[in-house]
Amino acid sequence: MLVVKPYNRENAVAYAKKYAFSQNSFFASFAGIGGNCTNFVSQCIYAGGCEMNYTPTFGWYFISLDDRSPSWTGVEFFYNFIIENADVGPFGRVATSDELELGDVIQLAKNDGGYYHTLLVVGFDGEDILVAAQTDNAFSRPLSTYNYDYARYIKILGIRFETPETNDCFERIMTG
Repeated sequence: MLVVKPYNRENAVAYAKKYAFSQNSFFASFAGIGGNCTNFVSQCIYAGGCEMNYTPTFGWYFISLDDRSPSWTGVEFFYNFIIENADVGPFGRVATSDELELGDVIQLAKNDGGYYHTLLVVGFDGEDILVAAQTDNAFSRPLSTYNYDYARYIKILGIRFETPETNDCFERIMTG
């Protein structure tokens, strides 16, 4: 049975603050081999929910450099997983910039190349959204300082996890 628990936004931001300028040795770095931005944001979201989805190919998990899902490190794969996930792990929906909260996600795109960068929302400064990222390591960097043509906003709604079905109803009703 799947149960939804709240996404701990504060934990996600605390993780981002600790590791925005360094690499957590538990996870591989993809800097220099495609970029580390989505890997970093996946780590932040994992810190906020502590639940991976180990479904081969279409899940969201990291075990090692050679054993991870495409959605853990790939911009488009991450988006597809979070938006479409109906199983264990984090899930979300497309949002407007006005709906964003700490721990939500922004992905940037260029007209000539599609979506290329994943950022974590870590604060707000007036009308500007402050983000954390790796590849271009940053924490509390204003979104307005990035050069992009358009963005999409992802609201993390919660974390699903599996709990064993405990059907103790029969025993309860039998004992009166």
